[in-house]
Amino acid sequence: MILKTKFTFLLIILTFLSLISCEEDKKAIDVSTINSSFELVRFDREFNQSNEKTFHKLKAKYPYLFPGNEPDSIWLNRKNDSLAQVLYQESQTIFGDFNEEKKELVRLFKHVKYYYSNFKEPKIITLQSNLDLENQIIYADSLLFISLDTYLGKDKIYYSNYPSYLVGNFDKSHLLNDVAMAISYKTVPTAPNRLFLERIIASGKLRYAMQQFLPHKTEAEIMDYSQEKIAWAIQDEERIWKYFVEKEYLYSTNKDLQERFINPAPFSKFYLISDNESPGQIGVWLGLQIVKSFMENNTVSLPEMMAMKPIDIFNKSKYKPKQ
Repeated sequence: MILKTKFTFLLIILTFLSLISCEEDKKAIDVSTINSSFELVRFDREFNQSNEKTFHKLKAKYPYLFPGNEPDSIWLNRKNDSLAQVLYQESQTIFGDFNEEKKELVRLFKHVKYYYSNFKEPKIITLQSNLDLENQIIYADSLLFISLDTYLGKDKIYYSNYPSYLVGNFDKSHLLNDVAMAISYKTVPTAPNRLFLERIIASGKLRYAMQQFLPHKTEAEIMDYSQEKIAWAIQDEERIWKYFVEKEYLYSTNKDLQERFINPAPFSKFYLISDNESPGQIGVWLGLQIVKSFMENNTVSLPEMMAMKPIDIFNKSKYKPKQ
């Protein structure tokens, strides 16, 4: 057995204490002198309040939100659909005036500007997608679209057809993570990353950037891990690394490894009886540890690191899995 299958209660507690200590040791970044503001457009409200007489003005105001040549009647019928109305009312109850989220987004943007001084805050447009759960956040050029009805709460019946390991993404507490991830994607060059090692480090770079943009969040929150799952990863880091080395996965181009260790999943697939105890995306978490080791052992800025090739990061990381 290369992966431990049991933790004692004491071991888990000690691990959590270590985690808390590590989180508290993070260097605080002062962003109080950085100015940040953005335009917020409540398109969800404007759309819901429109009618036959005013709808043409709405389309003229936001042409990019009305693709194709569908007649106004189709849009209005869609708006007045019973489910659409329920989703709208619930999103207004949960998000209200959006002031809480606006403050959090300002803090996020300040941290982005700390690392990327030329970063321009996008215009944020809140809308209702009628449960387009594959497109919760869209960041395109100077616009950032947030689909409010995809963040109504993980226990909502609207998301019942989705697996349990994904429904946590449909809570408003996850909104900042998704925005930070969208911004992180914009900071890395497009590359094929054919090797498994390249892919896990490329994914780890994105999570590392998220950590810098959202320093108040724990690594478990950045990874969407429960406390038990993050403890499992930390406890078995050395064994995970040895497994990848012994199986000769690091320099493999096998696409199956993407599904087993990188893509969202309820657990990682080592093909062991104890697999369901592991967190999904363990390759991403391991890639994050390699990136963290690189940043600890090299004097480079976040933008410089994000622009580097994953293989160069690994070669200079001096990475050694914690025992």
